[in-house]
This record gives sequence, structure tokens and C-alpha cells, in this order.
Amino acid sequence: MSNRGRQRSNSERRARGRPGARAWRPVIGLAVAALAASALAACGTAGASTGPVTLNFYFYPDTSHATQDSINNCNNQNGGKYKISYQLLPQGSDDQRQQLVRRLAAHDDTMDILGLDVTWEAEFAQAGWIEPWTGAYKAEAEAGTLVPALDTGIWKGKLYAVPDNSNTQLLWYRSDLVPNPPTTWAQMFADSARLAREGKPHLIEIQDAQYEGATVWFNTMVASAGGTILNPDATKVTLGAPGLKALSIMKQLATGPGADPSLDVQMENQNRIAMEGGSAAFELNYPFVYPSMKADNPAMFKTFRWALYPEVTPGVPAKVTIGGTDLTVSAYSQHKALAFQAALCIRDRQNQIINADVGGVPPTITSLYNDPALFADYPFHADILKELENASVRPKSPVYQVVSIDISHLISPASGINPAGTKKSMISQLNDALQSKGLVP
Repeated sequence: MSNRGRQRSNSERRARGRPGARAWRPVIGLAVAALAASALAACGTAGASTGPVTLNFYFYPDTSHATQDSINNCNNQNGGKYKISYQLLPQGSDDQRQQLVRRLAAHDDTMDILGLDVTWEAEFAQAGWIEPWTGAYKAEAEAGTLVPALDTGIWKGKLYAVPDNSNTQLLWYRSDLVPNPPTTWAQMFADSARLAREGKPHLIEIQDAQYEGATVWFNTMVASAGGTILNPDATKVTLGAPGLKALSIMKQLATGPGADPSLDVQMENQNRIAMEGGSAAFELNYPFVYPSMKADNPAMFKTFRWALYPEVTPGVPAKVTIGGTDLTVSAYSQHKALAFQAALCIRDRQNQIINADVGGVPPTITSLYNDPALFADYPFHADILKELENASVRPKSPVYQVVSIDISHLISPASGINPAGTKKSMISQLNDALQSKGLVP
């Protein structure tokens, strides 16, 4: 229903809400009542012919068409109760958040279902912009869902968003250069140095530009070393020795033979291109690189392999930062019940398989990783599941955007890291951010 339609309906409700004009002038009163009844009946007939309720779904642009396929499935299966309309957000994550924030701050009631990056939930929930999941809807969303993925949607003990898709990084490598993949960062550095001495491709591709990808790398390293960046209440910085260890390894990569000359501007896609171009032996990246390598470099694809993310401490599995997108319902939606139902449909079993096979994003329903329907185009499903079950979550805070910017500017370029000094500066800047003090870089 359009805004104009809503205004008309509100006017009609106000008209119906007046229990009675005065009893005097009965003829005029009856005539007015008859006209009003006739008008309402006409409006009711027109409204009934408009069909199902339109639910606006704000989501990132999905060029794979997996999202549109899922929407089509839900529109065809709900018995005519609603029709989901795909509202494209901007391409960039920061621009997506900015558009959502502006609309929600204006109490835009045309927003129904929202796709949130897994770092926005605390901010949106604290502002009162999104509805908590409760009752049967909450129970259905939680059933069989990966616990770390579900954790991304929890703020102050309440579930505000449910995981639609997830993501994690694997170690991708060339088996013609490294028959046995390294299990630790130390082994990977040693393999890279050996390949460099032999005059072979030896670079280690990872994200170190001043953006969210660098923060993800740092969070993974801290968590893998046994620590956290913030405490659970997001009131204090808790880097400790794990933070120092993480910074030291990042510095070692940036100043060693495995460093890409353009490391400090490298993002996921640049990493992919470098690997496909033949200059790298290792790549820490998301599963999208697998179908890309298959299409772009079929010869190299024959020796393109994957393994679990390298360990920081030998024998202790890495805790890779979880990614993905969550679904939530706007606090200003006029169709909240239908929006919850539609969100559950968008993330159901059938649609998550489509998202994995067509869109390349890992599912959040645990049992799907044992479903043969996922195996053909997702041969690394078992390792993805292992990492997601042991994943780390980025710091939860209403000011996460400032926290992430501070971190990325302190660790990029990684060659400029002074482990002890960088840690000290980070503690100071992040504590200021948590108290809404200081300047954002």
C-alpha cells in the first residue's frame, strides 16, 4: 500500500472512530451517515482488489540472482498473503548502512524487512529501529541455526536479527607449489620464504587496506590467540597478550618475503586477482574465489586447493571472524507479523541452498552441511562448517563503526605496526570511542 493509501485508510479510521454526531438534525445526520457508509464500502471494495500486502525488503545488490530467486519462491508459496519487493541498497557496505540509518531515523514506514551486516545489530537495536524476535518466530529462527551465526543478532540478551547467510575465510593455496598446506602462521611464513628462495610464486594474499577487511583480519588473529578486542558489555578494551601476539604476526607478514607489494591497499577482490594472476602461493579469503578461479584460470584451478585457516597457537584451531547478513524487521513496518513470516521464508532451507550454490555464501542452517544438494558446487562445505562452528564475532557495540575505523587506521599499513606502541594507542583510542570521546580518523 502506498503512503497515499495509508493516509486514506487513517482518515477512514478517524471517521469511523467518531461514535456520533449530536442527535439533533436527524435527517441530515442520517444522510451524512449513509454517504459515509457508501464511501467506506467503496474503499473497502477497492482495497480488497489490490491483492496481497507488499513487503519492502531492503538488501544488498545480489548480481548472482540468488536473492531474487529466493524472493520469487516466497512470493509463490505464501498463498497470496504478501508480495516481497526487492529494494536494492547501494553496492558499498558503508553506503548501505547510511541509507538504512537515514530512513529509519525518519521513521520510514515503507521499510519492512532489512538485510543487516552482522556488525550493525547493536547500533540499530540500541536506537530502537528494529523489532526483537519473540515467541514462535524466534523459536523457528533458532531451530537448527549455527550458534555463532545466531549470536551476531543478539544484543543485551534479545534476538534482534536472524542469520540469512554466513561467511568465513579459508586458506587457499596451490598444491603444485605446496603439496601439504601449512597448519600454522609460522609454517606458512616458512613455506613462503622457501618458495621465494626457489624463485617461485610465494606471496600471501590478505586484506590490509584501511577498511573493514583489515579489522576482520585483526579480530581473527586476536580471537585465535585466545583474546577479545572488547569485553562482552562493550565497555572496556581487553586486548592483553593476545592483542600483542596478533599485532606481531601481522607485522611479520608485512615485512617478510610473503608480503604483496600492494598489501596496504589490498582488498578481497585484489587478493583474488593476484592469486589468479600467478604471483601468490597462498590466499586468505572467502569461498567466492573458488568459482572465480574455475572460470578465470581453468589451468590453475586444477591445483587450487583449500585448508582450514592457519593457527596462531599450534594445536589450537583458529577462530575466524564470522561474516554474512542477518534479517530483521523494521520497528516502523505496518505489517510486522507478515514481515517476520516472510523473513523466515527468505532464509528457509530451500533458499539457503540456492544462496550457497548460486550466490556462493555459506548457509546458516547446520544440517544443510550434510545435504548432498550442497556438495557438488560446494566441495569445501565440511571445512566451512568447522570454521563457522568455532567462529569469532566482531565486537558488539552501538559505536562499532567508530571502533572498526580506529582499528583499521592503526593496523594499516601493517608494515607500520609497532606491536607494543600500536597496542597502547589502540587501547586509548578505543576507550575514547566507547565513551564517545576523541576524533574519528
